[in-house]
Amino acid sequence: MITISLYKTFTHSALRKRGWGFWVGATMALLPALAQAQTEVDAIMMNKNNFCTGIMYGHNSWKNYWEGTLKRDNANLGTVSSQAIMVMGNYGLKDNLNLLFAVPYISTKASAGTLAGMSGIQDGSIYLKWMPVEIKKGNQYFSVYGIAGASTPLTNYVKDYLPLSIGLGSSNFSGRLMLDYQKGNWFATASAAYFLRSKVQIDRAAYYTTQMHYTSTVQMPNALNLNLRAGWRSSTLIAEAVLDRFQSQGGFDISRNNMPFLSNQMNATRLGVNAKYTLTSIEGLSFIGNAMFTLEGRNMGQTTSWGAGIFYIIDFNRKQKSDDKK
Repeated sequence: MITISLYKTFTHSALRKRGWGFWVGATMALLPALAQAQTEVDAIMMNKNNFCTGIMYGHNSWKNYWEGTLKRDNANLGTVSSQAIMVMGNYGLKDNLNLLFAVPYISTKASAGTLAGMSGIQDGSIYLKWMPVEIKKGNQYFSVYGIAGASTPLTNYVKDYLPLSIGLGSSNFSGRLMLDYQKGNWFATASAAYFLRSKVQIDRAAYYTTQMHYTSTVQMPNALNLNLRAGWRSSTLIAEAVLDRFQSQGGFDISRNNMPFLSNQMNATRLGVNAKYTLTSIEGLSFIGNAMFTLEGRNMGQTTSWGAGIFYIIDFNRKQKSDDKK
């Protein structure tokens, strides 16, 4: 345990050098790219010319789900599960400006029934994360962040096949405001994001929601995300509890005994824990783990998810200094 008396050894800026840039949730089969890679919601920046990259594995499963507000199961599906392998990166353009990206490979399956699972590369995402304000007073820090991002399908996967499709197929554009407060090693972070979602083309000429639509174009509802997290942050260990709310801004409910559809109203409240440990024996190497559980939802599976990953920081400043000496 690192005591408060040693805090000056690893201030908020020192933590930024450590490159704490990744919190990843396992992909949820009924959520868009937001749920796959919550990398933009932590409050630590990568230093200029530092590049953190690695790979993350995620698994999630659900048996019970909400059909509208009715919680039920379905013997024709059994347990629906998905696995995700993500390649991720975070590069420090400046000390207060980072560029982040993620590319996931997803596979899905159901333990019962005749529906076949799917697999493939899903939606690539890219974010710019900016910290315009950082105020220090003693051992207290207050920071303000602005995050802008986009995601889009990287392959032409089948969208109209929920709950076993690997994604929803829309391109998403988001803006997030985040506030972070740290005193000693304890911190709290709050953020809110709004997602604009594009129309989606499906492989049929007509579909029914609450009325008949004679088109292959699906209008997708926009979405809101609220995220709260709090815990312990040091140079070697970060541990936090997370409360996350995803809320569609429109859509409709799954009709009785029907399959979910792309433009359903999909809401979920999730509670989880995240942890990261940075090795002291190998500089720049860290391990990450997380777990999440869906407390409440609408047209969503009650998902239990977990993930683990390994990441390494490449310091191009050090390489440049080494080259200059030659």
